[in-house]
Amino acid sequence: MDSGLADFIELHTDEIVEQAIAFARTVKVGSPLDDVALRDHLPDIIEKIVADLRTPQTRAEEIEKSEGRARAPVGQARSAAATHALHRAHSGYSISDLVSEYRALRASVLRLWANGVRATPTPPEEITRFNEAIDEAIAESVRYYAEEVERWRNIFLGVLGHDLRSPLSAIVLTSEVIARTAVDVPMASAAQRLLRSGQRMRELLDKLLVYNRVQMGVGFEIEKADVDLAQACRDEIELLQASMPGTPIRYQSPRSRRGMFDAGRVREALSNLVANARKYGARGEPIDVRLRDTHTGVELIIANPGEPIPQDILGVMFEPLRRGGIAEGDSEHASLGLGLFIVSQIAKAHGGTITAGSAEGTTTFTLELPDA
Repeated sequence: MDSGLADFIELHTDEIVEQAIAFARTVKVGSPLDDVALRDHLPDIIEKIVADLRTPQTRAEEIEKSEGRARAPVGQARSAAATHALHRAHSGYSISDLVSEYRALRASVLRLWANGVRATPTPPEEITRFNEAIDEAIAESVRYYAEEVERWRNIFLGVLGHDLRSPLSAIVLTSEVIARTAVDVPMASAAQRLLRSGQRMRELLDKLLVYNRVQMGVGFEIEKADVDLAQACRDEIELLQASMPGTPIRYQSPRSRRGMFDAGRVREALSNLVANARKYGARGEPIDVRLRDTHTGVELIIANPGEPIPQDILGVMFEPLRRGGIAEGDSEHASLGLGLFIVSQIAKAHGGTITAGSAEGTTTFTLELPDA
């Protein structure tokens, strides 16, 4: 496909790159980049834009590419725009700096083109195609930049979580020793508070590490065994009831229900769901827990009265780091917003599902687990 704009850009590539580098020099980063680092993959990005302008495309293909929805061929190496984004992320550029760099590149081309001498008028579709090619490069760069930042954030969380384990274990063990040896009531009470706080921190840290493993693609681990799930849930509810005496928990289940489950993980899911019901449900009202058979396995249903939850919130409740807010005076149970996310991962690891519904003053969570 003939393109006067493509020929013009190719002819003036060096000048366009120099103007783009001049803008990149204005970006403040910790360690200033030299000209080689500033140039990076800019010539390759321009070469890709020129090739795009010379490639016949349908209108649907042009729109798809400009919106960042075009799929790269299988096995194709990472593009110049993607590599450029990774380099800028490692160099300390913000995402706005990255986008501004493309804006400067676009402005450089259009300014030179407008000031150039042309024998014939520029077809409007050439300028449109150029803008769409730039938009495609921006969309790809932003996606790779965001993925790289997320990857490093997860690495940081993983390292932080593991590094905190040793000092936290020392705190908990020391608290246990003080609690056992304290002879006066004030000291014993203080030791118990310290111990509870340390144990709570360990629970939060465990949840953070589970989130980190999932985000890093390691997955959620379970160990299935032949267990009596009805009794496992019964045992967990006894512990929960002792820790929340002001909230009745009513449990219904078969006398025994054996199957291949990770009982510890199911108990963890039950604990998170009951704690969530207590936190956000009507204070002091009973929480109903029911374990029942289905055609494919079992259902664990947790229901509590309270204000209805809007549908838009129900749709994102199981996403990580989402919370519905903490009731006044409930700071002791503050969390990272990972409880329901952990439940969803336990369900997924079992090959099951977790769903939520809220209607007529009752919120219900249903954990479905298949027999396997």
